[in-house]
Amino acid sequence: MRKIEIQKDRRKVYRTILEALCLLLLLFSILQALFVFKKYEPYDQSVVSGENHGFIALSYFGVDREGTDSLIATKRLKEELTALNHLGYVTITQDDIDAYYNKGKPLPDKALFLMFEDGRKDTVLFTEKLLEAENYKASVLTYAEKFENNDQKFVSPKALKSLEKEGFWELGTNGYRLSYINTYDRYKRYVGELESREFVEINQYIDRDYNHYLMDYIRDKNGIPTESTQEMRKRITTDYDLMEEIYSRDIGYVPRLYVLMHSNTGCFGNNAAVSEVNADNLKGLFAMNFNREGYSYNDTSSSIYDLTRLQPQAWWYTNHLLMRIKDDLPERDKGNIIFVTGDKKGLEAWQLEKGAVEYKKNLIVLTSEPTSNGILKLKDADCQNIHLTTELLGNKIGKQAIYLRTDGDMNSDKELTSYISVSVENNILYVRERNGGRVSTLVTQDLFELEDDDPVSVEEDSKNALAAELNVRAKFAQNDSFSLLYKLEALDAKKKKVRGVSQGAEEYIPEVQIQDPGDSKLDLTIDGNELTLTVDGRMVADQITVNRTKGGGIYLESAFGGYGKSQRNIADDVYDGAFKNLKITAANKSSVYYDNTLHGFALFADVWTNFWNKIVDWFITNL
Repeated sequence: MRKIEIQKDRRKVYRTILEALCLLLLLFSILQALFVFKKYEPYDQSVVSGENHGFIALSYFGVDREGTDSLIATKRLKEELTALNHLGYVTITQDDIDAYYNKGKPLPDKALFLMFEDGRKDTVLFTEKLLEAENYKASVLTYAEKFENNDQKFVSPKALKSLEKEGFWELGTNGYRLSYINTYDRYKRYVGELESREFVEINQYIDRDYNHYLMDYIRDKNGIPTESTQEMRKRITTDYDLMEEIYSRDIGYVPRLYVLMHSNTGCFGNNAAVSEVNADNLKGLFAMNFNREGYSYNDTSSSIYDLTRLQPQAWWYTNHLLMRIKDDLPERDKGNIIFVTGDKKGLEAWQLEKGAVEYKKNLIVLTSEPTSNGILKLKDADCQNIHLTTELLGNKIGKQAIYLRTDGDMNSDKELTSYISVSVENNILYVRERNGGRVSTLVTQDLFELEDDDPVSVEEDSKNALAAELNVRAKFAQNDSFSLLYKLEALDAKKKKVRGVSQGAEEYIPEVQIQDPGDSKLDLTIDGNELTLTVDGRMVADQITVNRTKGGGIYLESAFGGYGKSQRNIADDVYDGAFKNLKITAANKSSVYYDNTLHGFALFADVWTNFWNKIVDWFITNL
């Protein structure tokens, strides 16, 4: 009996030690993720040759531990900053830019100016350790109105002063407020003015038909200005005056860096008179201004008040960013960009014909060239009867394709003479066959229809849009009386009888946005002259007949799908095809041609890593 008790005591001791070690490891992980232990060291002068190579500017909208459709995940941001560091890019400061334009002082040959917009607390929290790791310095941009309203989601003036002292951050500003005017919903109903919180709550019903507070006259539903030029000048100048007053009071000075919202107007507004007012104010207050977005490169041919930046999007993979930067650089500097490749296993199995490719565990990310495509060939493949499974994770706007039983070469100069292909192009699935010069489309399937289990009519969606707007007005009304009136109007709008799809009304089909993520699981079998395909477990092609029965090669393709539609006015001509868990075997499973799924220890390690990260994420988020 005593022996059993001793064994139990030992197990308790071992369990206690193991639990303590796990807690210590968790505490260490959290401390490492949250606190900075090093100091920023300015770049060494040895990286400055004296030649004029200009600089690239990147501006991230925000950072989230796991990532959202607009906030980049910390893991992906780390990959991007690490890649730039490995390429030799060093960060420059606002002083460097000022001296470059106003004193002719040369910059490092590979100079990067880094910005993070909106001044969110989570952005600073999750980014600072990454800056420390790469010895990078960045400018954090804030809105003065957030100080005035003591908005807890955004960095406070006190915290901003502390960040400056730590050395990895400089201060900049996006202006006084993020606010919208001349707004219409997608049914062309005039919504008018919206502050940022209101806009966020109903932006699902708004297309690109709105403007920023400083970009235009305030107009009525017919587009006619409701204010005089004098009133417009006073309104816009008041924003700059408020910004100057609040920064001077809470920070002690007005930041030298300004990023005008919204950009890409050609000058400083959508109207010449508005542009003039902005120019007078921003040039009087600031030393520099980033006026445009979509192009990363700047040199002395630009004005210091008309600089341009590239906003990397949350869904971009590392090579996507590098491809965009390479496209922007002058011809002599394009060779500076070397793409990341990832795991050696993929390099051994595939041959890159065009674009860039990264192999990440069980994921192949094939990045297209600008306005073109990316092509990947499975080495030494001569396959006839095939069973293929994969998950396509590229965004809906763009093309991801798999070519089987191919004959010929697929690269910049040649094309396949024969093949059977399965592709998803702007959310439409196609099965095609080519024999010689003729291409036949065997299957066409809109993937939205496979997801659309509960269709909504245009009439229902229009009603919902109006009710949502009125509820938002009620939520942010200036007093209880106005709030009650809006709530009553919202109830009336919601009660209105409209027809559904089953009653004969037109179905509302959302327009695919450039940022919409795709996720389609394909299960394809080609055996003899029969092809069977399921998408997300649903039958799309059931033993349809194909004429090309000879074996052949296997290719993957990603391609630019057009600029598409974007509420945020994103213009992007590079596309990432993402093929997850790609497995290609003989139709009878007798041979494995390629298998990128995780097995054994690799699968266990991946599951454990994801589990551990979720624990750390939970503690960081809830501390």
